[in-house]
Amino acid sequence: MPEKEVVEQAKEDLREGKSPSTAAGEFVHEEIEHVREGKHGARSPQQAIAIGLSKARRAGIPLPPPKPGKTSEATRKSAARDLKKGQSAAKKTSAKRSRASEAALKKEPRSSASRKALSVHAKQVAKSR
Repeated sequence: MPEKEVVEQAKEDLREGKSPSTAAGEFVHEEIEHVREGKHGARSPQQAIAIGLSKARRAGIPLPPPKPGKTSEATRKSAARDLKKGQSAAKKTSAKRSRASEAALKKEPRSSASRKALSVHAKQVAKSR
């Protein structure tokens, strides 16, 4: 569950006319901070970013799913599902599912949100653009 301040900041960004991806950046930043402070881990910087984007979509940020060819079909379907869930009335995630996903993430490394890991990721993405 995203923190209330993050949701408010993202909604404020949208009201100011900023793009949905900018507003979603608040959630990504929050997720990176969670990994850094040891709340849970992530297998890679990409996973931490994906978790943040998913939370943004579920919180109601109108961030469209990635275009075909950019990611796998499963990722696009998941993003579309998250977007639909965020635009409708929110139903609470079951406690069992929430605990299971949290337990799985706790086993992942924390180094994936280090400055070096994020720098390497940013350089790879910039090179592909």
